[in-house]
Amino acid sequence: MADRENRRLHTIIKGLVQGVGFRYFVLEVTAGKEITGWVRNTISGHVEVLAEGSQEVLENLLEDLRKGPPSAEVNKVEVNWSLATHEFNSFTVRPTG
Repeated sequence: MADRENRRLHTIIKGLVQGVGFRYFVLEVTAGKEITGWVRNTISGHVEVLAEGSQEVLENLLEDLRKGPPSAEVNKVEVNWSLATHEFNSFTVRPTG
């Protein structure tokens, strides 16, 4: 069934999102969930998340990303959906890119 296929969520989170524990917040909210992919800071001062999982789980993650940790100020979240590629085995923090 098509709605049960895993999806890919690619986001760029903008605002006061670096130096506030955002990447580790993302690790916490993905822990124990069937989500694979990564989070990293970008050179331009944003946070980028690439995550794969079920549509429902990723929509919940997106809600968390729009809020961020208490010390963050999220101004905008750019969102791109596609089909999962299944290239990841876990969810990790990547170096700034």
